[in-house]
Amino acid sequence: MKKFLLALTSVALGAASAQAADLAAHYTKAPVMAPAYNWTGFYVGGNVGGQWGSADPRTSTVFSPTGYFTGSSVPAIGTVGAQHVNSSSVTGGFTAGYNWQVNSAVLGLEGDINYFGFKGSATGSALYPCCAPTAFTVSSQVSADWLATIRGRLGFLATPNWLIYATGGAAIADVKANFNFTDTFDAATESGSMRDTRVGWTAGVGGEYAVGNGWSLKAEYLYVDLGRATTTSTNLTGAFTGPSPSNVYTHSADLKSNIVRVGVNYKFGGPVVARY
Repeated sequence: MKKFLLALTSVALGAASAQAADLAAHYTKAPVMAPAYNWTGFYVGGNVGGQWGSADPRTSTVFSPTGYFTGSSVPAIGTVGAQHVNSSSVTGGFTAGYNWQVNSAVLGLEGDINYFGFKGSATGSALYPCCAPTAFTVSSQVSADWLATIRGRLGFLATPNWLIYATGGAAIADVKANFNFTDTFDAATESGSMRDTRVGWTAGVGGEYAVGNGWSLKAEYLYVDLGRATTTSTNLTGAFTGPSPSNVYTHSADLKSNIVRVGVNYKFGGPVVARY
């Protein structure tokens, strides 16, 4: 009888051991946590693109009883002096900024400086209403070599790696302009020039995609308006009539541009959030 009980106990223990081994073979590990990109942090980058813009230079003068012009000449000069120039060029430069991610929102501050390459000129001529066939010519040139912006960014995450944003802030550029007036009545000449570091505004939209290891790619559109700068001159001089300082000239120019560019950024450090 004792031998029979011992045999049954051995069989039962063997079955239990086999069941335990079978259960161990079906053990499943917990899922591995994967890092999700976090946009918080300081970044630097570069960009390249193109700009197409315009400027509206203006030249006008005033009538003076002791001056060079008759009354009908002044509005004629103002009409010809209302000119328009277009410009397009390649742009490129450097960017730096900082982002703060709050859930699916990303707030940032960004600055950049770029080669701008804005340059355009215009020329117009007309007969003097009083004194045909003598005529006059007005010419203008407007340029800006560089452009810098300081902008805020406000965006949302379409996916953890895909940021859509709006941006806006200040635009700064060194705007230069030259103006010239000549005529065939008395070989009269006048010139004016200005160089002004203009502070205007800019606004736009963009998208940025994080490709990993701190790198991201972006595409962006900006509209820039640098306002209007003005200068005056009193250097009108005729070959025989001499100087006419009472005919004060006013010269001005504005500058507006559209910019489309692509770029690459590298973010330093910043937290990484774990997800399943």
